[in-house]
Amino acid sequence: MSFFSDERAAELRELFFEGAQDLLQEMNEAGILIEADPCDSDALARVRRAMHTLKGDSAACGFRQLSELAHDLEDLLTPAFVAERGEAVAEIILAAADTFHAMLGVVRGNLQPPDITEFRAHIRTLAKLPASSSAPQPSQARAEWTPKEKAIVLEALRNGEVVHEIVLSVDPSLQMPAAGLQMICTALDHCGTVLAQSPASGVPLQTLAEVHVALSSSYSPDWIRTRCAVPGIVTSVSLTPMGMAESQPRDVLQMLLEAEAKAGSELTSTASDERDERDERDEHDQRDEHSALAGEETSRTSATAAGKTGSAEAWLRVENWRIDTVMNLIGELIIGKSMLIRTLQEFDRKFPKDPLRNRLGDAVSFQSRVLGELQKSVMKIRMVPVEQLFRRLPRIVRDVAKARQKEIAVEMAGQGTDLDKSVLDALAEAMAHLVRNAADHGIEAPHDRLTYGKSSRGTIRLNAFHQGNQVVIEVSDDGRGISSERLVQKAIQSGLMSEEEARGLSREEILNLVFHPGLTTAEQVTEISGRGVGMDVVKNVMNRLKGKVIVESKPGHGTTFQLVAPLTLASIQALLFRVDDRHYAIPLDSVLEITRANDSEIHEIDGHEVLRIRDQAFSVVRLDQLILDTKSTVKKMRHFVVTVAEGNRRVGLIVDGLIGEEELVIKAIEDRLVSSDLISGGSILGDGTVVLILNVPALVSHLGRKRTVGVPA
Repeated sequence: MSFFSDERAAELRELFFEGAQDLLQEMNEAGILIEADPCDSDALARVRRAMHTLKGDSAACGFRQLSELAHDLEDLLTPAFVAERGEAVAEIILAAADTFHAMLGVVRGNLQPPDITEFRAHIRTLAKLPASSSAPQPSQARAEWTPKEKAIVLEALRNGEVVHEIVLSVDPSLQMPAAGLQMICTALDHCGTVLAQSPASGVPLQTLAEVHVALSSSYSPDWIRTRCAVPGIVTSVSLTPMGMAESQPRDVLQMLLEAEAKAGSELTSTASDERDERDERDEHDQRDEHSALAGEETSRTSATAAGKTGSAEAWLRVENWRIDTVMNLIGELIIGKSMLIRTLQEFDRKFPKDPLRNRLGDAVSFQSRVLGELQKSVMKIRMVPVEQLFRRLPRIVRDVAKARQKEIAVEMAGQGTDLDKSVLDALAEAMAHLVRNAADHGIEAPHDRLTYGKSSRGTIRLNAFHQGNQVVIEVSDDGRGISSERLVQKAIQSGLMSEEEARGLSREEILNLVFHPGLTTAEQVTEISGRGVGMDVVKNVMNRLKGKVIVESKPGHGTTFQLVAPLTLASIQALLFRVDDRHYAIPLDSVLEITRANDSEIHEIDGHEVLRIRDQAFSVVRLDQLILDTKSTVKKMRHFVVTVAEGNRRVGLIVDGLIGEEELVIKAIEDRLVSSDLISGGSILGDGTVVLILNVPALVSHLGRKRTVGVPA
């Protein structure tokens, strides 16, 4: 039996999986804190709250194995035991988080769950728990049934039905008694007919210690006990057969019925009024208490969240696709706005003195302003703090440090920096590789650091900040740094370049060799890193995001990686230009300057064209030859040159003509339509013209492989 439709149940399970990930993150963070300070009561409370919530939620969704494991861990994590064996408990907590993560993955994918028998046995041994379920605890005094309930019970007994009095002891740490009572009622419905129950379902509750039930059932007592033992809610089940006493007169039922009838409607109305009044007071008190508890819980969990909201009702979970749909519609509105602006410009040219022109201009301006505010509002919905990404990384550092016997601290700054959720998710893999490499290769062993005059504990710093329409995320360490000589030597040994080519590399180009697949300076390959794969992944991720990676390193002092990514992948401010009657665009942030150059000012060096401006020479490329693979038949004496920057390198793009600046809504282009990596996407102008957006990092990288000349920007 289920209270929800299949669609609603699937939605609730998805909510459970999402919430479970947050709970596992809480466990990881608190486990690291307990490992550092076993007496940290706040961290222990965070783990216990996470375990209790996971226990109840998994039981509600029918994931019994998850619920039982969470219950065992909750019994283990007592303050006294944690204070006595903090490091061992921290290992258990972190291992449990990994186990839960694996179990959630297989449950979500309907796969075979992992065997956790040994892990649970280890937990039970530590907690000194028996392998079997606890024996039922003696129940309290019988509940006082109402006259009507007594009549129903006696009628069942007179009809020869088997009636049991059941007392279900409820977990005292249960935080949602009403939901727990509802689940108990569901289990009882499967066992037989409930003749009497105290407390009754649907009654507002503040606490729930025991549930007393009179149940008519044909099932065996053992089967009923097993069915009623709801994981995470019921701690023990006491079952006693009920019967009519031998000395009891046979007309006792009639006496009870007569007593009930004699009371009449007056008794019913009086009891109902009193109950309604009491329920209203209890419900009001319960709301006040829940509101206070919600605020207290939020403040304990996260100081940042507490500053934003005092209750759970302030948050609303929305699927990503719903927001994406709204963004797509806004994109269409932006295209419509461009159409209106172009139409208005055409109207101005044809009817420059028409009085309607000003009114149309005011209407378009108002529409543009409102549309701009709407776009900003939706973009804010998509924005999430980078803290969600940073929170996952200390666990990675901790595991690497423990495996490599190092001491590493993690410092964070700029956690409140916002960026698009899709960008953040894409950066997660790159950040994991950077942090893992910093811990494994960057930070030295404690004895080596002491030899170099450093502290035995290394530090990895994470920072994030906005830079125009981009976000910059830094991963830096105070380790050994990158040796240019060793990196070049590895590149030559791997056949990536010759010694002569290596001598012509700048410091920046040498450091960028770390992103070449298969190239590594690691002295030994470990299960963590050392195969030259991770940094290639970082580069590919940033290329997909149309971003860039900047490397700075000083041997003996450390290395800093800067990931520069767009705040959003939805729209950009772009510069539009023409090449051979086709429209192209590049992000305005990449443009350094626009200049005109005579054909005589462009010189050829080693087969590559170079332009010299203000005593600086840099490579230029004719886009008609690079993209269209054609050469213009018209000989031009004067050209437009758009200078773009990628990192510390700049390149000039020779174009046929400039169109102007415009906000473009980025549309993905299928690979079968455009196979070149020099195109990052497309857009549509107001007049229906298709514009291809150039991938500036890929463009500069392509020219770099051709060994073009460049100077710092």
